[in-house]
Amino acid sequence: MINYVSAEEAISFIKSGDRVFSHGSACTPNILIDEMAKQASRLKNVEFISITQQGNVEIAKPQYKDSFFINSLFVSTPVREAVNSDRGDFVPIFLSEIPLLFKKGHLPIDVAMVTVSPPDRHGYCTLGTSVDVARAAVDTAKTILAVVNPNMPRTHGHGMIHHSCFTKTVWHDEELLTIDYSAKVGEEEMMIGRNVAELIDDGATLQMGIGTIPDAVLQCLGNHKNLGVHTEMLSDGVIDLIKNDVINNKLKGYNDNVTITSFCFGTKRLYDFVDDNPSIHFNDVEQVNYPINIMRNRKLHAINSAIEIDLTGQVCADSIGTYQFSGIGGQMDFMRGAALSEGGKPIMAISSRTKKGVPRIVPFLKQGAGVVTTRGHIHYVVTEYGSANLYGKNLEQRAKALIKISHPDDREMLEKAAFERFNS
Repeated sequence: MINYVSAEEAISFIKSGDRVFSHGSACTPNILIDEMAKQASRLKNVEFISITQQGNVEIAKPQYKDSFFINSLFVSTPVREAVNSDRGDFVPIFLSEIPLLFKKGHLPIDVAMVTVSPPDRHGYCTLGTSVDVARAAVDTAKTILAVVNPNMPRTHGHGMIHHSCFTKTVWHDEELLTIDYSAKVGEEEMMIGRNVAELIDDGATLQMGIGTIPDAVLQCLGNHKNLGVHTEMLSDGVIDLIKNDVINNKLKGYNDNVTITSFCFGTKRLYDFVDDNPSIHFNDVEQVNYPINIMRNRKLHAINSAIEIDLTGQVCADSIGTYQFSGIGGQMDFMRGAALSEGGKPIMAISSRTKKGVPRIVPFLKQGAGVVTTRGHIHYVVTEYGSANLYGKNLEQRAKALIKISHPDDREMLEKAAFERFNS
């Protein structure tokens, strides 16, 4: 029998100087974060670490500067302004290695705050829609504060935790945070999706990043056969493909017959679909994103996106100049794993321009931009104007191939830059 307490009592266990981990995505425990803000007057120098926070995240606001420092491992909208100020910072790290930060004591956790599904008849809760780095956090934290939400799906995989492990438990009935990527997919994204779909082989195992382009790709795969999934993140786009047996995981060669992910974020339809679904395993990201495990899948096709790519193939995916926009995440884990997979394809899919008309294929990355995928790791680049395979090409050949798939209005500028660089 669980003795539920108030959020106020649970947060009373946090002390000044603590390092506090917060569950992310749809599991972001905003009821506890709000209570941290209410108790800010007694708290000083609390380090708040997380990935992909969603919702309000009250403590990221300027008035809590003296109480909380936002040290993000992957930046999302609610904490972005704080991370780019003196109230926070960013840790560049592969998603697969974040659990090692906790386990090896580089970032030892004093308090882990998580949202879990209700306990089953054996007393086990699950980490629901986000096992990712939370598994390692709860395994290593000195104190675990859990929010039991009856709307949180019970998921299969590595996320099981017995309720007796929780220091304090709060009952909170609240609808999960959602996002609908499919509603944001436009014609440009569909053109990119169709171009990517042409590169995907029957029998391929897929990894998809976050956003409208990966969702558009999934919408274009209805005629493919025997696809599998080994990905860090799931969105709604997989549901119909699984139901129609397009995704059946029969030919992966590693974890056959199950979809492998570490977290999901989407609509209520997705959360209902993964609830108690034994064909979908939510596993520790240290294992899901380990490049050697990724390469064990046959024909691993990794589909990721970027902020900008220069003419030599350097990919900036986490910053706009010096402004930290997101994080390294799992892009390099999967780009390398796909390249090593038998028949694998690392694919970078981008629009040729931003919504504001800024070129994404550029002569040089912006000053201060971070290189996430190096020009030694890049293979396929896809835009709405076609695809280019840069693997094995020299710098000048890469530039010419990228110019062909750039926005037509940018090609003269890019050709001039390439001529100045290569003198031909």
